[in-house]
Amino acid sequence: MVAQNRRFDVIGHLASLRRYARSLTRSDTESEDLVQDALLRAYERRSTFQEGRGLGPWLLSILHNAFIDRERARRAESTRIERAAELQYPHIEPVQDHHVRLAQVRRAFMMLPDEQRAALHLVAIEGLTFAEAADALDIPIGTLMSRLGRARAALRALEENVPKRVAADAKPSLKLVGGSDGTSP
Repeated sequence: MVAQNRRFDVIGHLASLRRYARSLTRSDTESEDLVQDALLRAYERRSTFQEGRGLGPWLLSILHNAFIDRERARRAESTRIERAAELQYPHIEPVQDHHVRLAQVRRAFMMLPDEQRAALHLVAIEGLTFAEAADALDIPIGTLMSRLGRARAALRALEENVPKRVAADAKPSLKLVGGSDGTSP
């Protein structure tokens, strides 16, 4: 019985569960509720835990499934939660450029579709292997890799558009004098 309790020790996995829940829900309060719900489910289903499987990926899988269940219920109600999540972070301009850049990356990450954000979080932030992440999400590895590719492409597109947006917003300070500006034959 003591070996059973040691094998099912979730304390070491709380930080990972909280990070993943925060990534999925975009809310501190909702993420804590989601972690509690996942831990309750894990405890109730502890007899289904397989000895050879890692406890961390198993808990992340339960947390992911609890999140999906919640999202399905919310979508039946309305899209109110999405709008509230977009307004959650007031836009405050940090002084340092790296704070601005980090805020842009965070916003872009949070705007990714749930499937892409979940896949990217598990692989890039939690450090799960492709196989572990695919198992946690209950999807084939090819689907996981496709979601990762789309998520990374979306973030790269943001990177490519940032300098263009800044340049497009700025008013030109020089005029073309003489020569051709490419508008006339």
